[in-house]
Amino acid sequence: MATFEVYGGRKLKGELHPQGAKNEALQILCATLLTSEPVTIHNIPNIRDVNKLIELLQGMGVEVSRHSPSDCTFTAKNINIEYLTTEEFKVKAAAIRGSIMVVGPLLARYGKAYAPKPGGDKIGRRRLDTHFLGFQKLGAKFDFDTRDNFFTLEGKNMKGAYMLLDEASVTGTANILMAATLTPGITTIFNAACEPYVQQLSKMLVQMGAKISGIGSNLLTVEGVDQLGGCTHSILPDMIEIGSFIGLAAMTQSEITIKNVSYQDLGLIPDAFRRMGIQFELKNDDIYIPAQEHYEIDTFIDGSILTVADSPWPGLTPDLLSVFLVVATQAKGSVLIHQKMFESRLFFVDKLIDMGAQIILCDPHRATVIGHDRKLTLRPTVMTSPDIRAGVALLIAALSADGKSLIHNIEQIDRGYENIDGRLNAIGADIRRISSFD
Repeated sequence: MATFEVYGGRKLKGELHPQGAKNEALQILCATLLTSEPVTIHNIPNIRDVNKLIELLQGMGVEVSRHSPSDCTFTAKNINIEYLTTEEFKVKAAAIRGSIMVVGPLLARYGKAYAPKPGGDKIGRRRLDTHFLGFQKLGAKFDFDTRDNFFTLEGKNMKGAYMLLDEASVTGTANILMAATLTPGITTIFNAACEPYVQQLSKMLVQMGAKISGIGSNLLTVEGVDQLGGCTHSILPDMIEIGSFIGLAAMTQSEITIKNVSYQDLGLIPDAFRRMGIQFELKNDDIYIPAQEHYEIDTFIDGSILTVADSPWPGLTPDLLSVFLVVATQAKGSVLIHQKMFESRLFFVDKLIDMGAQIILCDPHRATVIGHDRKLTLRPTVMTSPDIRAGVALLIAALSADGKSLIHNIEQIDRGYENIDGRLNAIGADIRRISSFD
């Protein structure tokens, strides 16, 4: 288990280039299974979860030609479906949550699929019902072995259907959408997730020959086609990383420019940071954050305490609430952070309280933060990263604390952030990576 040794209290200055979007990449990579023709993908993030999924696809028989660290061509001409029943596949697929999205493409193209219950962050209940209820609507049958936590699916006679998703699941929508592209008939998906990641997947599938209407809305209509072809696709910059960098700049009083952010795809993220009092400018497609000594949290119009809460797109993404919570600790004013989706994501606040933050954990979903307004800086401490997003939030806290902090289990951070220590060190941070053998 590797550790970050962080020497905080430094002001950073320079440019940061966001990586490709992790959550989009996991969907796009699985979509390459829908065709035997080459699919070239640009701006792939070089992170643990994505690299593990690429290894998984290679084990299934996908040929991968890497042109650069971020550009690859995938050719899924000779897929070995039986590999999915091996112990090697079960172990590798169970390690990453994105592996569940191989099911839709395999059902559509081969009429059968296998998948272990996937892993990922330990942030509370993350059910898969939406995926499998959607497959059932298309006519697929599945069996779940509770002893092995393994799904077996059969869908040789699938046909288009109307469905109302029980929740606007991003991965569920993506999985069902991919299955529907090669399923005969018309499939109508209501209450579909409409995040930019799903929009990007839909546009890629259309490039490949799919017939999809309603892209960008919560009502998708898919007319099944006989086959799909190859294409070239570029992944968006990661909105979660962009939001993390905005929070980092505010917490460390740093002057940072975030390059090429695809601003039109950030949704409510910029406005939410403005309500936290953080100043920034849009210059072309770059976000410039000036060094600011103070920032003051807004209130609602009637003067009541501001609530920052997650909700399905175009609402605020739940993946950034950990960052908003940390940013609030040095703001002037108070805010209620309401994490609706995952009941365990706020449990990392005990580490922030150890660092001197004023936080009241109301229940597993809500925390009230009373900002210090810089009158008290956070204290350095020793902590462990529980998941990707809390991990980077703790890193931001450590970078603002004057002194040496240790963050263990940084493999969690590496799952979602590419070379985060190297990129931040390049603009003035002092983060040292220590392996478990040192």
